Amino acid sequence: MSERWARTVLSLYRFAGAAAYPLMGPYVAWRTSKGKEDRARSRERYGVAGRERPHGPLIWVHAASVGETIAVVPLVENILSYGVNIVLTTGTVTSAKVVEERLSGRVVHQYVPLDLKPAVSRFLDHWRPDLAVIAESEIWPMTILELGARHVPQVLVNGRLSDRSFSSWKKRSNIAEALFENLAHVVAQSELDGERFRALGARPVTVSGNLKVDTAPPPVDERALSVLKRQIGTRPTWAAVSTHDGEETVAAEVHMILRKRHAGLLTIVVPRHPERADALMEQFAGMGLKVARRSTEDAIEPDVDILLGDTIGEMGLYLRLTEIAFVGRSLTSEGGQNPLEPAMLDTAVLAGRNVQNFRDAYQKLLDRGGAKLVRDRNMLAGAVNFLLSNETARRNMIAAGAEAVTEMRGALARTLKSLEPFIQPLIVKARLKGASGR
Repeated sequence: MSERWARTVLSLYRFAGAAAYPLMGPYVAWRTSKGKEDRARSRERYGVAGRERPHGPLIWVHAASVGETIAVVPLVENILSYGVNIVLTTGTVTSAKVVEERLSGRVVHQYVPLDLKPAVSRFLDHWRPDLAVIAESEIWPMTILELGARHVPQVLVNGRLSDRSFSSWKKRSNIAEALFENLAHVVAQSELDGERFRALGARPVTVSGNLKVDTAPPPVDERALSVLKRQIGTRPTWAAVSTHDGEETVAAEVHMILRKRHAGLLTIVVPRHPERADALMEQFAGMGLKVARRSTEDAIEPDVDILLGDTIGEMGLYLRLTEIAFVGRSLTSEGGQNPLEPAMLDTAVLAGRNVQNFRDAYQKLLDRGGAKLVRDRNMLAGAVNFLLSNETARRNMIAAGAEAVTEMRGALARTLKSLEPFIQPLIVKARLKGASGR
């Protein structure tokens, strides 16, 4: 595909997006009905600002969901310390709650506009960002093109390209190059990610490591933790966290296999999507298992088999209740979920073999001995049984995970160094504006 043809395709995308704009109402309404959109703020998805633009230099930071939002919090806090304003966009209700909890009153939060020209243009007309910082793998063609047309520098931080995304872009390399030439800098998570961005035409590309390693461990309500620990007592526990469809069944079957060997065993299941909790309650009951549901604050009585963690923002609580965690989207689904939070919280990490999206983090944990991959239910049951039965091996695995996390730190400092040429002029501008009082 020639460069000229690639630009024609992008132009068609622009016009198609404008044509589709009036038809997006039903889509947003459907997402709202599923709890995926904030009904009171749905106009923000069309680029309609919910707040006034603050005076002075402003950086637009975008993080799609909870994981990306948590990853950029330390970066945002560093930028704020220099007196530069930030409008932080996210795409989900849950990530908006993270912003409220961790950055309330310090940033302007908005829901990200749909990647359609009318919405993006309206958003940019109002906020007039001096710099756009985009987290991870958020490659939205219209947004990139509109920022490029306005000569707003765009920096992708904590950048990654999954196997599937890279393969897809590689088939459309001319389109990728026409888009990525608008990026002023790509700060990639790993050497492999860096190579992939370069292959698609991005320049310059540097490698920082994973920003998620430089975040604080997920917080916990100490009172709630004390209550649950008291209810659990000395019972052996293990957790299956960030699970996807099918993995909860596997966890329940592992529980049934192991409860004969480990009296009083409690299995903690934390689905990635808590809205599936009703179906899971019915499924577990059909298997003859007694469940305590966290969202209704059910007591963990001695005969409870499973604690169902169907709440948002309490991963720090669930991980502090155990020393063994299977991390989902890796056995019956593909891509994996972030293993760093369990490793930070003194937990031996288990996962299936489909962890491509977190390949670098898993590889470092595996090299140190802080994680183990399993191929199926029986292998998972064997691994959990071994760790429950062997305290020394469990402690060694936990220590190895902590060492791996320590070795991986430093991404925040490297990212800030890459951003310095873009942020420093804004810092000077903010200080001059503050000195002038205007």
